[in-house]
Amino acid sequence: MKKNVFVLVAISLLIASCGKKEVAETATESGLLPSKFEYVTEKGDTNHLYVMKNADGMEVTVINIGARIVSLIVPDNGGTMRNVVLGYDSIQPYLQLKDYYGAIVGRYANRIADGTFVLDRVTHRVRQNEGKNLLHGGPNGFSTRFFTIEQPDEQTLICSYFSKDGEEGFPGNLKLTVTYTLRDDNALEVNYKATTDRATVLNVSNHAYFNLSGKDATVTADHLLYINAAQYTPTREDLIPTGKIEKVKNTPLDYSSLVALNTEYPYDLNYVLNHPGEIDTVAAKVVSMSTGIEMDIYTTEPGMQFYLERKTRPSLVLEPQHFPDSPNHPNFPSTILRVDSVFNSQTIYKFGILE
Repeated sequence: MKKNVFVLVAISLLIASCGKKEVAETATESGLLPSKFEYVTEKGDTNHLYVMKNADGMEVTVINIGARIVSLIVPDNGGTMRNVVLGYDSIQPYLQLKDYYGAIVGRYANRIADGTFVLDRVTHRVRQNEGKNLLHGGPNGFSTRFFTIEQPDEQTLICSYFSKDGEEGFPGNLKLTVTYTLRDDNALEVNYKATTDRATVLNVSNHAYFNLSGKDATVTADHLLYINAAQYTPTREDLIPTGKIEKVKNTPLDYSSLVALNTEYPYDLNYVLNHPGEIDTVAAKVVSMSTGIEMDIYTTEPGMQFYLERKTRPSLVLEPQHFPDSPNHPNFPSTILRVDSVFNSQTIYKFGILE
């Protein structure tokens, strides 16, 4: 009798399991599957895909590694939602750490000549990863690090990272918080806050690659660009500033009015913004004539690094930040963060439709 009961129970369970339907995973508006971003690091931390949405249907996704923006969806002039930030559809390409797509870069964004600077009469040697120079914090800069992310509501992500004293050669234990806020006016607000227990240098930014015609667009020639700057910092061949500040007028670097993007020039330079610290003044504007999408950038930073990717995936990088190699140029705005100070910086990317 017991044997018969066991057989009946087993058959019932089998029938019940066969009757269950697998629940399909819900993709984000950008078509991403969160499960493809699940990854456990060597330290046991789990990478996730976080999603922010606003009342207008705009969506931004972010992952723990590098606190990277993976996608950013905005409406075009026909009402179609378009992803205007370059990224990948799974975690694997991000683990190769060959690029900076959407990443927070630091401890020092941009370059430091010869991987060396002097602070309070002490010479510091940081890790070189672009020839003799340091780029974006070194080979294991913030773009490669795991950020702890909290999501208090659907429109806010609080990303935290503790950078230990000596990491990549930089002095001081640094506590960094990057807060992404997706506002209902279709603006992505990014607030940076940092403290240290020892004098250090800090230059932090987001390295998103934008194509306002869509992430899969093959050109940027349909873009217009404006940078609110009359001057720039000229560089040597290795892109280290000479220390001079020169005018952009009558050069291919002049975007002081909204004009067609020159896709033939190899842009990778720092603009000296006309109104540093004025968060209510447009620092840069980009417009796609194909989709009508426009992006205004506001920032408290004094500089704007403009890089044009012309080959692999045509796009623009506009990084609000302090100047490259500032620790080695006393005439540049200081990037020193001291024990009794708090680093605060704000950048806003506001999206709309060209009228």
